[in-house]
Amino acid sequence: MTTLPQDMLAIEISRPGGPEVLRTVRRPLPDVPAEGVLIAVEAAGVNRPDALQRQGVYPPPAGASDIPGLEVAGTIASVGAGVRGLEVGDKVTALVAGGGYARFCVAPAGCCLPWPDGYGAVQAAALPETFFTVWSNVFERGRLQAGESFLVHGGTSGIGTTAIQLARAFGARVFATAGSADKCEACRRLGAEIAVNYRTDDFVAALKAATDGRGVDVILDMVGGDYVDRNYELAAIDGRIVQIAFLGGAKATANFAKLMQKRLVHTGSTLRPREASFKAGIASALRDKVWPLLADGTVAPVIDRVFAFEQAAEAHAYLEADHIGKIVLTFD
Repeated sequence: MTTLPQDMLAIEISRPGGPEVLRTVRRPLPDVPAEGVLIAVEAAGVNRPDALQRQGVYPPPAGASDIPGLEVAGTIASVGAGVRGLEVGDKVTALVAGGGYARFCVAPAGCCLPWPDGYGAVQAAALPETFFTVWSNVFERGRLQAGESFLVHGGTSGIGTTAIQLARAFGARVFATAGSADKCEACRRLGAEIAVNYRTDDFVAALKAATDGRGVDVILDMVGGDYVDRNYELAAIDGRIVQIAFLGGAKATANFAKLMQKRLVHTGSTLRPREASFKAGIASALRDKVWPLLADGTVAPVIDRVFAFEQAAEAHAYLEADHIGKIVLTFD
């Protein structure tokens, strides 16, 4: 792009509340920092943190845009003075700390990745938030190794569908929980050996039986609440439990004797407020280890539905209803 407009279409949060508080506005183009790029956005992922921000319980980090949206795909329209290796016209997907629901979005250069071979904007936009999160938490913090067992709670979420595929691709034995028979079947199609309907079955008993009483090596949990103690019960000796959300409650009563006796590690993280250099390290690992798997079809984002950008409110309502995988906004 040779000439940039003075302003852009964006979706802003008019006040804390339900999906109806999202509104279409015109905003000035953001300034491009020396180590950043300006992306002409073609598609943007819709994620649960966006809904939490809309509700007023998950504010953006200091210095980040108040416009929601944590992942985008598009064409580089401008490059900061300190950027090397990226040029105007490059097709990239990027993890951002905010600003994704807009026609133009600034991204740190190190958090940009090329579209995998054969991918369009919608597929590329569905990658960063879940793939960065899963790689950082399952493979770096959780240290999942080939031959180990892995459980993800919420197996049909964007995180869950990504975690199942990546854990399977890297040689783990994969389990999942989900809230219906149809969702359990979806988990199995993606590579889960066993998917437990948490509404009707006891996942602790089912997966202890499946592992001959040994338990699970790595558990990725988005639920918290009473799942904490149940995870401790299910975890194998020297197991690792990684907490990335607490949809079931941020507080729990747990028997720490289990943690001590099994030598468990219970860790957790939030990615959005981390510095760009940390996220750039994840991007580098993804490019080397995961992008080839996307290019050859070993793993792929599971996209449930695509909405026009002006339908952001409808997309949020759909996010908070019943879906499997990712939801994407597009300017196309």
